[in-house]
Amino acid sequence: MPKIVDHVARRDEIAQVACRVVANHGFEQATVVRIAREAGYTTGMIAHYFDSKQEIVLAALRLILRRIDQRLARPAEAHAGLLDVLSESLPLDPQRATEAAFWTAFWGQVSVDRRLKRINAWVHGEYMRLYERCFAEHWPEWREWPEGLRDQVVRAIATFLNGLTASAVISPGEWPAARLTGQLQLQLELWRAWAIAEAQAGRDGVTRARVRPTRARAPAR
Repeated sequence: MPKIVDHVARRDEIAQVACRVVANHGFEQATVVRIAREAGYTTGMIAHYFDSKQEIVLAALRLILRRIDQRLARPAEAHAGLLDVLSESLPLDPQRATEAAFWTAFWGQVSVDRRLKRINAWVHGEYMRLYERCFAEHWPEWREWPEGLRDQVVRAIATFLNGLTASAVISPGEWPAARLTGQLQLQLELWRAWAIAEAQAGRDGVTRARVRPTRARAPAR
């Protein structure tokens, strides 16, 4: 009887190997030949599942997103706080560190590749969707805020998480898990307090003053 192959699992396996190869060797050095060798397959086997290196990269991105989605949802079932949930997207263990290194290598290619720009835009949209879901589940006041205010908060936190992740990849020794989660907690507290104040000011019909830099006057002659 011929061996039954789980093609979905094999695609995921190749995508996972691609994540590791990109994380360890960089985007340019992550050739199809190297991915095939580290996966223990021939390039012909890889070609059976993927038409190009970019297709493998896209599969790796989808795999990471799916895992992040699962991790973000799992703590919510245990009634964990927002910090615990969003911390699941930080490089707190070897697997997530590999995923984070893959992301930073991918970002380095986006500016020079038009197709990767489109893929990155899609990925960014998916991340925003996941994070917004987390805020809606863990901050009771979230749905009462104006759409523009919610958008500003989720974009700010997403940008912060990207920067924090990149910093941890570049200097892992400087960013142990406790420091990563501590910085995230501080940002969540600051943005929540700011958004609550902005929402209250809007309900009160108050126009909050915006601080503008003053231009120094030339001394009188």
